[in-house]
Amino acid sequence: MIITPLTPDFLRGVRQTEATPRGLRPHRLPEWVRSRFPDPQLMMMETQPSGVRVVFSTDARAVELVIHPTRVAYRGADRPRGRIDLVVDGEMIASDTLTGGDFFETDLQTGFTDFHAGDPHTARFSGLREGEKQIELWLPHNESVELTEIRSDAPVGPVASAGRVWVHHGSSISHGSNASTPIGIWPAIAARRGGVDLQNLGFGGSALVDPFLARVIRDAPADLISVKLGINVVNLDSMRLRAFVPAVHGFLDTIRDGHPNTPLVLISPIFCGIHEDTPGPGAVDPATLDTGTVRFVATGRSEDQKYGRLTLRVIRDALASLAARRTDDSNLHYLDGTRLYGAADAVVHPLPDALHPDTATHRLIGERFAEYAFTETGPFAAR
Repeated sequence: MIITPLTPDFLRGVRQTEATPRGLRPHRLPEWVRSRFPDPQLMMMETQPSGVRVVFSTDARAVELVIHPTRVAYRGADRPRGRIDLVVDGEMIASDTLTGGDFFETDLQTGFTDFHAGDPHTARFSGLREGEKQIELWLPHNESVELTEIRSDAPVGPVASAGRVWVHHGSSISHGSNASTPIGIWPAIAARRGGVDLQNLGFGGSALVDPFLARVIRDAPADLISVKLGINVVNLDSMRLRAFVPAVHGFLDTIRDGHPNTPLVLISPIFCGIHEDTPGPGAVDPATLDTGTVRFVATGRSEDQKYGRLTLRVIRDALASLAARRTDDSNLHYLDGTRLYGAADAVVHPLPDALHPDTATHRLIGERFAEYAFTETGPFAAR
């Protein structure tokens, strides 16, 4: 087998890479954000390479990717392992489930965390068709990785992106929570249908209208932009209505400083029954601990809306009004998130943990977004 070290030119969907003793760690946020605001939740999420791909051309019929994964586990909660998806010339061919690696195990009742060291993982794919082809190895959306090397039975070479770049920012739903595979997260489904190059800035628990995220989007190469805001602001109870609306205006203004005319879709939250009329904070339901499947609950009081505490209905109304007032921006488009997943969908496709969609629902959301955005009359239509 030919051994090829991983270098940044093999990667798509990353902002920066970091050399480690084991290899190369992909980062979805630049170093200046990580050094200024090393929030543990955000730091864990940005190293999980949601939407990141190793891309190369080759005649090889067998390829291997050697990585060292790191994951977070919760005692008493069943969390499936990450996967690496193999896509050849745009077609999904196989999926490899990770083994080994390091993991941090947290007890949700005590908050105590244990560290466990593990071995590297090698994803093996064989029996590929003859001839030159483009291979994409989609990295796990739910585990951090250090990339070591590609092994193959023929030389490999990086491939430059030729498509339009779509930068998307959102919460854990955009990150891919509860989806079973990397290409099964809704932004990946939409991007593949739209034929665009995805840079996913979805971060679990961290879509909080942070000014530095707006700067990251402002400075990123982007042909298409979308931001999905609201659910984390509610379930962290991080803002009141008076602060939220100006913050979103400022967030959009910063993006426009770098992308004044780029198509930009502002998306409000999908339907989530626990927070439709009840403010946060959100919390794990104690009754579901040690059951294998945790569920979330809202701990606020509906009557507190009169004090400016936020619910999803309040946020949707606020974002719709905000977008309508930005009359000077003809390339700003507002999408009500319940068009992607609404109350009727929750009857057929209930959220398993009361907060995050499962794999089938990610597909539903991704297909609906693609139908909205990438059709001939959609905001992301090829011009």
